[in-house]
Amino acid sequence: MFFNTFVFQAGLVSLLFRKFKGTIVLSALYFALSIALHVWVMNLRWRNSTSFVWTDGLLALFVFQRLAAVLYCYFYKRTAVRLGDPRFYQDSLWLRQEFLHGRR
Repeated sequence: MFFNTFVFQAGLVSLLFRKFKGTIVLSALYFALSIALHVWVMNLRWRNSTSFVWTDGLLALFVFQRLAAVLYCYFYKRTAVRLGDPRFYQDSLWLRQEFLHGRR
């Protein structure tokens, strides 16, 4: 979605990053937590596939990953709504002011 915006095509990636920094960072965190959780689960299952293994550390990681999932969904939907703003798809006075503000 970022690539379709006028702001991105004009080369103002730093402006997009500044506006959506929280979503980008949270997406990376959620991705890392999900990979860590699934790698850990697969390692535990691979070693002992006949029994159910659930450690305290795995439970903590599971809880953090699920909490991050809720935040991820909220920020993802909020970003989708914010990217629907026509200001991101055309040249405007707002964009010029943001560009000048970012250069200071």
